[in-house]
Amino acid sequence: MSLNKNILILFFILTGVSYSQKENETKDSISTKSLEEVLVTATRTQRQLSSIPLPAQIISKEQIKASNSQRLSDVINEQTGLITIPDIGTAVGLQVQGLDAAYTLVLIDGVPLVGRLGGTLDLRRITIANIKQIEIVKGASSSLYGSEAMGGVINIITDDPSKGLSADLNYRYGTFDTHDATLSIGYKENKLAINSSINRFSSCGFDLDNISSAKTLMPYENFTFQNKVKYDFTEKTSLTLSSRLYNEYQKTNTDVNDQILLGNGKINEWNSTVKLNHKITDKLDVYGEFYATEYQTKSKTNNIDGSLFSSDFFDQFLLRPEVRLQFEPNKIHSVIFGTGFTHETLNRTYFSNIPEFNAPYVYGQYDLNLSNKLNVILGARYDAHNEYEAQFSPKIAARYEFTNKFSVKTSFGYGYKAPDFRQLFLNFTNPSRGYTVLGHNLVTSELALLDSRGEILSISVPLSDYEGDLKPESSKNFNIGFDYNPNNQLKFGVNLFINEIKNLIDTQVVASKTNGQNVFSYYNTDNVYTSGVEFDFLYKPTSQLQLSGGYQLLYAIDYETYKNYDDGNVYIDQFPGRPLKSSQYFGLPNRSRHMANLKIYYKNKEYKFDTNLRATYRSKYGLADTNNNGSIDNFDEFVEGYAIWNLAFNKDIYENYQIGIGVENIFDFTDVRSSEQDQIFINNIPGRILYAKLNVNI
Repeated sequence: MSLNKNILILFFILTGVSYSQKENETKDSISTKSLEEVLVTATRTQRQLSSIPLPAQIISKEQIKASNSQRLSDVINEQTGLITIPDIGTAVGLQVQGLDAAYTLVLIDGVPLVGRLGGTLDLRRITIANIKQIEIVKGASSSLYGSEAMGGVINIITDDPSKGLSADLNYRYGTFDTHDATLSIGYKENKLAINSSINRFSSCGFDLDNISSAKTLMPYENFTFQNKVKYDFTEKTSLTLSSRLYNEYQKTNTDVNDQILLGNGKINEWNSTVKLNHKITDKLDVYGEFYATEYQTKSKTNNIDGSLFSSDFFDQFLLRPEVRLQFEPNKIHSVIFGTGFTHETLNRTYFSNIPEFNAPYVYGQYDLNLSNKLNVILGARYDAHNEYEAQFSPKIAARYEFTNKFSVKTSFGYGYKAPDFRQLFLNFTNPSRGYTVLGHNLVTSELALLDSRGEILSISVPLSDYEGDLKPESSKNFNIGFDYNPNNQLKFGVNLFINEIKNLIDTQVVASKTNGQNVFSYYNTDNVYTSGVEFDFLYKPTSQLQLSGGYQLLYAIDYETYKNYDDGNVYIDQFPGRPLKSSQYFGLPNRSRHMANLKIYYKNKEYKFDTNLRATYRSKYGLADTNNNGSIDNFDEFVEGYAIWNLAFNKDIYENYQIGIGVENIFDFTDVRSSEQDQIFINNIPGRILYAKLNVNI
């Protein structure tokens, strides 16, 4: 393995010929964006967004630039039906259609990122410095992308250079001593195109907890280097080499028995891709892709006297070759066929060995235009695996255009999420509290070992439950909606969705320890349902003014829990002897019933400035069962509903300069912990942020 990694690291260095990028500036305002936007993620082919028979959207470069956002999490959080939620520590993941962040696949130029320490991929580590557009597909997408696409897919498309040599320098300074600087260089001439960038981001952190002496977010800094080189051998053959390097350093603090222990953490990540495209005939294209990535973390915490309290490391490696054929005999039929192989390993603290996943896969898709009005897509994928049962993921989608103003689209798909390394092989005992978490495959052997040491008081579940394999989580996803465009100024969209998840992987207590703590492990549990409706609108009363917004209504429940309410088996202390009703069951944790957003963009071409006001609203939600009946009901404690308002202003100076100022979280919303017992609070919204920005184009 070490030899393979050294070869891949050498390849990464060779492809990383420079560290800058050209951020193309489209001179037209965001108001000129139309239905001609092209999306590739939903079908792996270039399709106009308006023609896709799936719930999908594009966040354009102009929208991103006008908002003055810094990280991917900032941009995503302002979209309908999407919400970023904190996970372990300060990591921020994405919830789609009520499904946890572990169920959304995150891609950069079509290849996946790794590094889900607790199941969530932290969106804050992704800079938006060289993004051309962000493509979002909601609903099960395993028919094309396999595991982790059960809830949807986010694909970050990086920028391409314009002709000639160009450079772009962007710098933003804001509250909490936050610095965000990007240098980009682009070159395109004849057959060669190079696009490179370097981004540095740093912050002194913030503190929202007046109860604990530990700081909410400690100071940190990171660097992102990206490079993409494309060479056209002929009009039919092209080669693309791309690479990305991410480094982060962060100070840490931990409250242990009212003592603050200090430490530090490091992240090193690299990705490298080789893509070869060749047009065999005018109707047949072949794509070859070789992708490799590695995500490493190291952290340590010291005692007050400077001795080591704890340390851990995480090293995940993924290798994926893939070949894809696209055959389009005419405008009626289009076929995609792909096959590949995924090799993945994880070397981690609390693992007794280095587990290995090997998964060959094959997928196909048939795109049929039965008429000018009806489009049908049929797709399926088969994934084999060395650690769990094989998965077959079908999908069907259709769109019918009644008129050029009104169309209906619907889709049904199967998704799955494979058990991760942590859920199978983790062997962790908390050094300060003494509880233990075991992967499913280790329960039988490790409990016997702990029992032989006299550490087990009692076993809570039959060990026979852990003799079989942990099954992949699976989902059935259904969407139906319509688009209505009464005129060139107004556009509406509605989508109803249902997700049914089976074999949900959850944690349970498997044994009690003699130190008063418990042993936890993972198991397949009950079915979960999420359902709701999303509404979007876009209104352009003039060429300079654009209004857009959206709303989501969401219901997310555990079926067995709901049945217990329905059968009158759930009680709370406030009503002794009187069972709660099913209407009083609120649902799954960290889900809001209502979410909404509103955006107002204005651009004045005469005076060369643009401004925008953006707002997001999230209704109340529960984080934990606070009245000890095993579920979240209307009588639990909730995080109250809140709204975040952001304002941005940008002004062009001369031809190559732009300045910007803005306020994020205008009304300074925070949710501070009120006492040591208070566990229902928000730890990722720091309060009002003021900033200024300078952009220079050369």
